[in-house]
Amino acid sequence: MLQPASIEEAQSAVRAHPRLLPRGGGTKPALSTPTDGVTAIDLSAISGIVEYEPGEFTFTARAGTRVVDVMRLLEEHGQYLPFDPLLAERGATLGGTVASGASGPGRYRYGGVRDFLLGVRFVNGEGEVVRGGGKVVKNAAGFDIPKLMVGSLGQLGLLVEMSFKVFPRPEAYASLRLACAALDDALQALHRLYGSQLDVDALDLEPAQSGAVVWVRLGGLASAIPARLDRLRALLGGGDAIEGLDEASLWRGVRELDWAPAGWSLIKVPLTPRRIPLLEQSLAGGTAIRRYSGGGQVAWIASPESAQSFDALLSSQGISGLVLLGPPGRPRLGARVGDTFARRVKQALDPARRFAEA
Repeated sequence: MLQPASIEEAQSAVRAHPRLLPRGGGTKPALSTPTDGVTAIDLSAISGIVEYEPGEFTFTARAGTRVVDVMRLLEEHGQYLPFDPLLAERGATLGGTVASGASGPGRYRYGGVRDFLLGVRFVNGEGEVVRGGGKVVKNAAGFDIPKLMVGSLGQLGLLVEMSFKVFPRPEAYASLRLACAALDDALQALHRLYGSQLDVDALDLEPAQSGAVVWVRLGGLASAIPARLDRLRALLGGGDAIEGLDEASLWRGVRELDWAPAGWSLIKVPLTPRRIPLLEQSLAGGTAIRRYSGGGQVAWIASPESAQSFDALLSSQGISGLVLLGPPGRPRLGARVGDTFARRVKQALDPARRFAEA
């Protein structure tokens, strides 16, 4: 494994090695473990905050910077990253968060990592440092290279620096747990929330042995939370409120993927709520644990079986999957969408194909 200590050393490593796989904190081993003939390049030493302007609600940091360190710095100024970066407390880095495109439950209201990434610097396949985007929120000129880097899996270049916008942190949170007798009842609850005027920070659905549970999170002024909970209960016809430390612990566990048993594979599946019943029907009776996040826009599937065993199922339903946890192999499963465009971008940024393809 290569471990460059600077951007210049990273450039030299790219020029000297024919096949590379970028690695950050190693929290997503299915994406960061090299296969035969590929050399891992660990960017954890290229870290640190380059610039932070609390008044401008932006910061710039190196790719190897741990997300949890950024979260602590922002918290000192009453700010946060609303998309809830995954696996922060397990050591996830900013570069790995961008490259994997992984967002947590907060993406429901505010959008995912792509909506907060303002600019990037990366090393291309020729060993050159390329900049895309900028450090200010109003930057919008030119081709949106930062968006291409979100979910790129390290195939387009070696991320070394990035700029984000941040938001003021809500004063208080509260959540509602709604137990539903059937999956259809839970989906109807989701649809009622879609059409309401309630500001919901996170909206998850968790299938149970009988029925399903809907989790709703509210954030904002502490004085307004009780009335908002009452309106939420009235809309959904009930539910149990969770507040304080228990509430914070609940969503920390979701963000850290504590619900997925250690050693299991974990697959991220983008989908729409209308596809949930068919997927649930296909997985019924098996050992897989599911959680639907972002208002039903993302399915998380944890399984003790090989992630590759889900490839045919996802393909048959016209949806794709990305393996985050599990042994190395083929991380992309199911339907392959946008491959033609991806190949053209790959050719432009990495014509020598130095960065391993997923």
